Amino acid sequence: MPFGQIEAVAHNGLRLALERQGGAQPTFVWCGGFKSDMTGTKAQALAEWAHMRGQGFVRFDYSGHGQSDGAFTDGTIGAWAGDALAIIDQATEGTLVLVGSSMGGWISLLASRARPQRIAGLLLIAPAADFTERLMWASFPPEVRREIEETGRWGRPSAYDPEPYIITRALIEDGRKHLLMDGPIPFAGSVRILQGGRDPDVPATHAEALSKLIQSLDLRFDLIPDGDHRLSRPEDIDRLICVANELADRLAS
Repeated sequence: MPFGQIEAVAHNGLRLALERQGGAQPTFVWCGGFKSDMTGTKAQALAEWAHMRGQGFVRFDYSGHGQSDGAFTDGTIGAWAGDALAIIDQATEGTLVLVGSSMGGWISLLASRARPQRIAGLLLIAPAADFTERLMWASFPPEVRREIEETGRWGRPSAYDPEPYIITRALIEDGRKHLLMDGPIPFAGSVRILQGGRDPDVPATHAEALSKLIQSLDLRFDLIPDGDHRLSRPEDIDRLICVANELADRLAS
């Protein structure tokens, strides 16, 4: 890692790996996606941006992800949201902007509800709120649902990994305890959403429906018509950095 040493905080008996850069507030906190880690293209680009700008920045791995302890198959939305709160509470100070990619968008919204005084902004990239129910369970055929219910797991083929992603019954059942899209989502700060129009994993209609539920007086939904789920092309990274700069300037303290 070019900008800092890997540190760790303890949470639920596990070591959560993180990298922290000091700098101006608000501090940006990267919340990654399902089975991703803090070394991805967007997280690295934001780390470089924060270093060049002198902006506070923290990135971390959920339990069972990347360099953190734990097994991925033991993870749930509640556990990973708890990891994010442990990072916020133990490794950050002052005002924050949470940058949530895919599942990290859901985690960021849950964290903002739990720590409203700390979080001044949300930068959501293809936010997969309620994905376990609305994007997984709702689309699974009866035989897959039955396998999950009877055996406790199912191997879902992934376009991003040669090995299937193991979807557990615990993940699905716990996800139902944290659903957000059944009603308004209050948030007092600024919200920016970047969404690809050709995203096969989080449809633009899903992200747009979420944007209409978030009750913020300063919300912008940016649709990138030819963008995919990752939004990691050079032009996508440029747009991400532009939005990060705008939020950093707007929320500077």
